[in-house]
Amino acid sequence: MPALTVNTGVCQGYASCVIAADDYFDIDDDGLVVLLAAEVPEADRERVDRAVRSCPAAALRLEGA
Repeated sequence: MPALTVNTGVCQGYASCVIAADDYFDIDDDGLVVLLAAEVPEADRERVDRAVRSCPAAALRLEGA
């Protein structure tokens, strides 16, 4: 199952990932992305991949089979 990872060191808090997949991403009080779920079922893969690619800071990764 694909897995999400985040590099909070490069996150700029644009929240484009939250807009695209708010069931997987949120923004904390410091303005940084928070993963709500790390494993992505195949049925959600395309939508979550679009959310990952929407990050202007490239802070997100979707890895695995």
